[in-house]
Amino acid sequence: MNHDTPWLSGDEERVWRRWLRLNALLPGELQRELQADAGLSLPDFDVLVQLTDHPDGKVRVSDLARALNWGRSRVSHHVTRMERRDLVEREDCVDDGRGAFVVLTPQGRAAIELAAPGHVRTVRRLVFDALRPEELEAMGAVVDKVLLRLEHAAGDPSSPGAVEEADGVAGRVRGGS
Repeated sequence: MNHDTPWLSGDEERVWRRWLRLNALLPGELQRELQADAGLSLPDFDVLVQLTDHPDGKVRVSDLARALNWGRSRVSHHVTRMERRDLVEREDCVDDGRGAFVVLTPQGRAAIELAAPGHVRTVRRLVFDALRPEELEAMGAVVDKVLLRLEHAAGDPSSPGAVEEADGVAGRVRGGS
């Protein structure tokens, strides 16, 4: 055992294990709701959300992979399964012979429009209805701070800017500057 490792404190370990439990339970509940309401998986919904975030309903495969934090192979396989159900289609990129777009179909738009109300109700019931406004604000600040560190870790770990900015967010939440 390495005695130089800064082990988690009791409180940190308790919160971390609860965070892991939340990450195990919440996606399962969202998956069950989406499947029951619209016959979609959570990854299907994630893809459709990305497509509906663009006015033309299409996204380059590489941009979709980046947005979902999926490998290109995973995107390709998942899009193939969604194509079989007529939720999306691929379109060649005329600017780049190697590139392609994933395009939302009318069936895909109908599926997300069917799924969205139930999804929002489930998210509200499981997460936001339990929070007071000040807890929501604190949760948002904590999520922002952790996301900044994760995005920093995924990018250039030698750049301190994202970490310093994340630390500044937490200071503002605690009542600092």
